Amino acid sequence: MVEDGESAGGDAGEMEFAPETVEKSGPPSKTLVRALDLYKGGDYYGASIDLYQVVEGKSGDGELHRQRAEFTMGKTLHHLGLHSAALAYFDRVIQKGEAHPFFGETLKWLAALSQSLPEAVVAERLGKYKAKDLDQPVLGRLRGELLYLLGRYHYGKQGVEQAVALFGAVPRGTRIYARAKFMQGISFVRLGRGSEAAAAFKDVLRVAREAPATSEIQRFEQMALLALARVFYSTRQFELSIKYYERIDEQSEDWPTALFESSWAHFMRNDFSKALGNIHTLNAPYFENAAFPESQVLRAVVYWKNCLYDQAEVAIEDFSRRYPALQSQVAALLKRYNDPAEMYQQLIKLRGEAGGLSPELRRLVLAALGDQQVRSALVYVDELARELKQIDGAEAEWKTSAVAGVIVQDVALQRSFAENAAGELAQRRLQRYAAEINELQKQALKVQYEIINGRKNTLETELRAEQVAQSARAARPIAVDDEHHFWPFDGEYWRDELGYYRVKVASMCGR
Repeated sequence: MVEDGESAGGDAGEMEFAPETVEKSGPPSKTLVRALDLYKGGDYYGASIDLYQVVEGKSGDGELHRQRAEFTMGKTLHHLGLHSAALAYFDRVIQKGEAHPFFGETLKWLAALSQSLPEAVVAERLGKYKAKDLDQPVLGRLRGELLYLLGRYHYGKQGVEQAVALFGAVPRGTRIYARAKFMQGISFVRLGRGSEAAAAFKDVLRVAREAPATSEIQRFEQMALLALARVFYSTRQFELSIKYYERIDEQSEDWPTALFESSWAHFMRNDFSKALGNIHTLNAPYFENAAFPESQVLRAVVYWKNCLYDQAEVAIEDFSRRYPALQSQVAALLKRYNDPAEMYQQLIKLRGEAGGLSPELRRLVLAALGDQQVRSALVYVDELARELKQIDGAEAEWKTSAVAGVIVQDVALQRSFAENAAGELAQRRLQRYAAEINELQKQALKVQYEIINGRKNTLETELRAEQVAQSARAARPIAVDDEHHFWPFDGEYWRDELGYYRVKVASMCGR
């Protein structure tokens, strides 16, 4: 975002730049002069009509003036709120690289557009720039935003080492700092550098403590807590992992994921009561946008480990009753909507509470809609739809102009591509769910086989060692402090009880 006082020329707060010194190509045409005057006067619709004539070579201007018109058109459309159309004109500048006199000055506008368009869409344009191109004093605080965007570009292109350096170069105190440190941590995870990842995530938590609470910082604080919990789980530091899982706020969209993943951490610590309690919580009706088929297999494994074969068998039967059928429903849905555009339309119906799906399948699809990439793609489609609506509502003189016609075609095409991309992302997410269920069915069969062996007392020595010894057969007491009360579950979930459920587990091994 370009902030007040950061402009280089023009009124304070106005994103106007002093033009670079370029070789003259003759005086500008009257059309270009009028366009620039209209722009300075804030008549952006009028300016765009004349600028289009210059850009398309209809005004008789030379190449350098046409390049200036391209750059000014991008600014003009941004001021009009037609952000994707603005990006298309700035992209013309970028594609010419340093040969374009406004190549460097376009950077500020990319930073501004990143506030209205998905990061990935804007970051893709940063690929033509190098880190040294960002070392311009005129960029001011925006340099941090651009370092972050360039880091996102390299991260997406598998240049993770470069991304680490760029994310780390974002100055502390900038708006984007928490986001950059989080992405640096994710990059370290991809590189297998766990301790450095943990340090980056902890830095996000420090920012959350010290900086004013904004929705962005609070969001990345929750994401950093989840990431830290996963890092410590991967290094088998289960108690520390649980500490971070439990710090995730109940109102956070990451809380259901934290409940499920921490169930495994509790399981690894033999805290079976808490593991099963978390799984019980996830069955509450408050989590209709979250799906964790693996939780039923974990429930079976907990009971198997404690030689509670009847309960383990019930858990496997519950899984087998629900999920193979759900996998078939997912396959049918993907077959029916194999065109990404059709899948997108189905997603829109679901967002509007329609769709005609079974409750189980609807829950799975809503979980797919919660995927960050899918969500970002849908936001982009919404932005493009907003721009088309704005154009349709403009005054007739502009709406019927040549420039409006070109912009409508371009934005409509982008919208079509974005809808396809959103539908394809949702298809991939559902395909992953189907693959996960298929793998879980294999695991469920293994557990079922071990239940049979356990009943016959023919477990192999190695597997028997994994089960809870007779000396630990008594159920671990459920401790209740002064702030809580023990209350038997009566079949009805209460929101203030979520996360506090416990299940008594007494091992029957060795009887």
